[in-house]
Amino acid sequence: MTDDAPRRYKVAEAARLSGVSASTLRLWEIQGLVIPGRSQTGHRQYSAEDVARLQRIAWLRAERGLNPAAIREALEAEEADLQMSEDSAETGIGRKLRSLRHAAGKTLDQVAGDIGVAASSLSTLERTSKGVGFKTLHELAHYYGTTVSRLSGQDEDNVPAMVRSGEWNTWPETTPGVTVQLLAEGRRAMDCHRFVLAPGAASEGDYRHEGEEFMHVLSGRLEIVLDGDQFFELGPGDSLYFESRRYHSWRNRHDGETVLLWINTPPTF
Repeated sequence: MTDDAPRRYKVAEAARLSGVSASTLRLWEIQGLVIPGRSQTGHRQYSAEDVARLQRIAWLRAERGLNPAAIREALEAEEADLQMSEDSAETGIGRKLRSLRHAAGKTLDQVAGDIGVAASSLSTLERTSKGVGFKTLHELAHYYGTTVSRLSGQDEDNVPAMVRSGEWNTWPETTPGVTVQLLAEGRRAMDCHRFVLAPGAASEGDYRHEGEEFMHVLSGRLEIVLDGDQFFELGPGDSLYFESRRYHSWRNRHDGETVLLWINTPPTF
C-alpha cells in the first residue's frame, strides 16, 4: 500500500474496531449487511467506510435489538437520507473541506492521523457537511489555514448590514443540536452569532484561537470551561468575556434549549 492509498483493514482489525468477532463479520457478509473488498490474494479488506458501517450494524443490533432484516431496512433508510444530505451539501462545508484536502495533496487517512479523528468521520463530514463537533471543525479549519466562519460562507461580500429578527441566515448544522445564526454577515471586524443549543449540545472538547470573545445568555443555562479548570455556569442575563487563546469548551446544561449571543473579534473562529 502506498502512502496515498486509502487504508484497508483485515478481518481481525475490522472486528476489533467494531467490537464483534471475526466470525460475526463473516456472518454479516453472508446476510448481505456488508460487502468487503478483496485483495489480489482473495483476502477480505475493509475500508474506513466499511468499518463505520460495521460499527453502525453492531449498534443497531446491540442497542436497538434489531434482527438482520430490520438492520438492512434501517441502513437503507439511513443511506437514502444520507444521499439527500450529500445532494444538499454540494456547495457546503463538506465540499469546501474536500477541495482544501485535495489542494493540499492529502488523503483522508493522512488528515485523520494529523487531526486525531477517525477517517470515517472525516469522510462523512466531506460528504454530508455533518457529523463532527465544534472542536474538530475548528481544528480542521486551522489545519487548512482558514476559519469556521469562512467555511460556512460568512465572509461573502456585498451583504446588507441590517438583519431583521427571525430572518437570520444559518450555518450548515455540522454538529448535532447546535444551530448558529448570523447576526451580521460579510467580512466584518467581529463574528456576531446567535447560538441555539439543544439539551446536551456541546463543543465536544476544548479549542482555542486568536482574538477575544463575548457571550451573553438569553435563555437556558450554559456551562463553559476555560483552560480545563475554570468552570462558569451562565444563566439568563449572564455574560462572559475572555481571550480566545485560552482553551475553552462548553455545554448546554439546561433541560431545554439554551440561546445566547456570541461575538468573536477579530473573526478567527
